[in-house]
Amino acid sequence: MPAYLQELTIRLASSLGHVDDETRQRHTDWIWSCQQSDGGFSGREGGSDLYYTAFALRTLAMTGELFGDPALRVAQYLISQLNTEQSIVDLASLIYAATLLDNAAGIDIYEKAHPNWRDQCSDYFETLRREDGGYARTAEGGSSSTYTSFLVLLCRELIERPLSNPEHLIEFIMSQQSDEGGFREIQVQKRGGTNPTAAAIGVLKILAALPEKVVTQTVEFLAKMQNDEGGLRANSRIPFADILSTFTGFLTLQDLNGDSQIDKQRLMRYASSLEQVSGGFLAGAWDEVCDVEYTFYGLGTVALLTNP
Repeated sequence: MPAYLQELTIRLASSLGHVDDETRQRHTDWIWSCQQSDGGFSGREGGSDLYYTAFALRTLAMTGELFGDPALRVAQYLISQLNTEQSIVDLASLIYAATLLDNAAGIDIYEKAHPNWRDQCSDYFETLRREDGGYARTAEGGSSSTYTSFLVLLCRELIERPLSNPEHLIEFIMSQQSDEGGFREIQVQKRGGTNPTAAAIGVLKILAALPEKVVTQTVEFLAKMQNDEGGLRANSRIPFADILSTFTGFLTLQDLNGDSQIDKQRLMRYASSLEQVSGGFLAGAWDEVCDVEYTFYGLGTVALLTNP
């Protein structure tokens, strides 16, 4: 059975098959135009970055264009990062980018890694685990994070190092649910957010521990995040929508069979309004510059909405 992220890639690629060729090619060309001289991809400040490289590869895998010499150049960049110290976010990006290259282009960067590299990653993950069963953002961090816990679980799937004591992680995730139905990122927060809610549901789905009551509460919470723009907000106190929250929220609603609770025509109009004629997507109506991360979320949202 494919890992969660692998299954999502297949799902998005299949859905994008219903989008016209010109649109897919335009965004593919824009993504490749962002490749740096060392083979990686950058954010808005320049210089290759594992986080943005992974998002570029996610988009290229979705469009079916991750192959050839440009893919080999990406592999060289990823290989150069194998033995460097990484944050949990960058390590997760490296692991997922490596999986995408292997699946889409048949390039295995782990051939250049230390034989125990996966075990070393597994050991590092456990330095982030806290007594409540969740995972903190750093080894020094005191609070478990919903998003970090989701990342660790995804990475363990991809490197084939299963999680020990999954029931403790389930207990932590359930403790993160707020009174309004959504999930918090860290314990001290009072309100839930769209993105930590998507991460929490992802964990519970992977571990086959999603109660029906939580499904109902989550659908109700996420449906309230759609605003007058048509997109979804990050939380109830933020007035404007963004494409990241729109993608994660709508994906989660689809997963929970609750997407009928929002106006999908308005959602499509919102996503389309952020699409640029030269390729790429903006993060929101307030944004002025495209980047590869939000282009993945934008194209992914269009794909999910286009699939009949």
